[in-house]
Parts: sequence; structure tokens; C-alpha cells
Amino acid sequence: VQLVESGGGMVQPGGSLRLSCAASGFTFSIYEMGWVRQAPGKGPEWVSAINSGGGTTYYADSVKGRFTISRDNAKNTLYLQMNSLKPEDTALYYCALKLGIIQYDYWGQGTQVTVSS
Repeated sequence: VQLVESGGGMVQPGGSLRLSCAASGFTFSIYEMGWVRQAPGKGPEWVSAINSGGGTTYYADSVKGRFTISRDNAKNTLYLQMNSLKPEDTALYYCALKLGIIQYDYWGQGTQVTVSS
């Protein structure tokens, strides 16, 4: 399993970023995927998830209405569109694969998102 995130960077408050996660080494189209973030000095925080077909999405209250998760199963790629970014969104963002029903089993290396003026 390989999960490679990209698209992070530094942006001003109110700005937007689009994260991507290129997946390989498994059958991407049959598994739920998600995004998890970790801010400096804090534990991991689940952000969003999407079912295998892409028709059902889930969001943490902290990002609902601002972030949109999507996937392209033909390209084995997961996305996170982040709009109206806030300083508290600053974190290392991880793409994650859920093989079962309880926990995320594989994580990528993360991509840094920094929201600052």
C-alpha cells in the first residue's frame, strides 16, 4: 500500500487549497478513504471520509460546509478541497485507507497546510 499526498502549502485566512492523494498497491475503488490531520502539539483529528463509490461523504463539524472530499476511482486518487481556510486548520494532513470498519489501517506521509497572514 502506498498513499502519497500533495497540494499542501501556505495560504492566507480565507484562502483555498486542494489536496490530492495518489493511491497504489491495493484496489482503491472498493475501500472507504479518509483524511486525518494533526496540528502541532495535538493528537490526530479525523476530518472527512468518503465511501468506496464516492456517493456518501462525512465531515467533522469543524470543517463542514468548507471542505469537500471526493475521489476519482479511475485515477486512484482522493481529493480534499479546502475553502475558507482558518488558522486553526493549520496541520499535517494525512490520507488514510480503511480496510475494515473500525480504524484507518494505512496512512500517507502527510502534506503540510499552514494558514497564516
